[in-house]
Amino acid sequence: MFGRRFYHESMRKVVVAFGTIFNNIIIHRTDSDGSVIQRVKVPLSYSPKEKFLTRLEQQPNLNQREMAVSLPRMGFEISGISYDASRKLQRVGKFKKTHATDAGQQYYQYNPVPYNISFNLYSFTATAEGGLQIVEQILPYFQPDYTVTINAIPEMGIKRDVPITLNSVNYEDTYDGSFTTRRAVNYTLGFTAKTYLYGPVYAAKVIKETTADIFTDTATGSTREERIVIVPNPSSADADDDFGFTTTITNFADSKTYNQTTDSDE
Repeated sequence: MFGRRFYHESMRKVVVAFGTIFNNIIIHRTDSDGSVIQRVKVPLSYSPKEKFLTRLEQQPNLNQREMAVSLPRMGFEISGISYDASRKLQRVGKFKKTHATDAGQQYYQYNPVPYNISFNLYSFTATAEGGLQIVEQILPYFQPDYTVTINAIPEMGIKRDVPITLNSVNYEDTYDGSFTTRRAVNYTLGFTAKTYLYGPVYAAKVIKETTADIFTDTATGSTREERIVIVPNPSSADADDDFGFTTTITNFADSKTYNQTTDSDE
């Protein structure tokens, strides 16, 4: 689009960061005395809720366990992407970075665009107790948001904090039928990640001197009266250094003008 191809994996990084938050949830199974007999790490995958439900419906009979989907399981998916006007930044603002080896080369990128990415997180367990264990390991961290840091544009040195807000928690018990019919306790948690999408990175030369001629008359053919030259101080400073400026003002009465193409007075 617009003749310039770029891809910073901005949304992909948010998806990966979101999944990473929930990829180490463990539930305990206990006996009648309350002793832990099994620790189960809950598998997590990027997949829609309907995929789990369809698989359970295809083989709901507990007597054929070799064909059944093992529980507990968790899954998540993107449910929507929307523009967030409340976080809009100034359009002409820029991020800048000097080339690592060439001080005369600079890269820049305009301010990113704010977008909200909505996620649904699903948990499926065979018992109500298992579902409560999963939910209780998640909810305390969202008050109502949890912030992750993303290495948004590594080549520009840009890192971005992305708050992930918990919006809703819904419960569903799919148990129906005889005692041999499989039960799946489902919790659906809705989240919103407030992120930014970045445009292309541009390259430009670093400007180390500006020259401006001042005229007292706007008529064609009028002559200059004054020249202002501005250079960095020190002159050896790079674009990302801490430097000042030296301004030189020169008065003229020679009826000449400065030619930018030839860099000479004519």
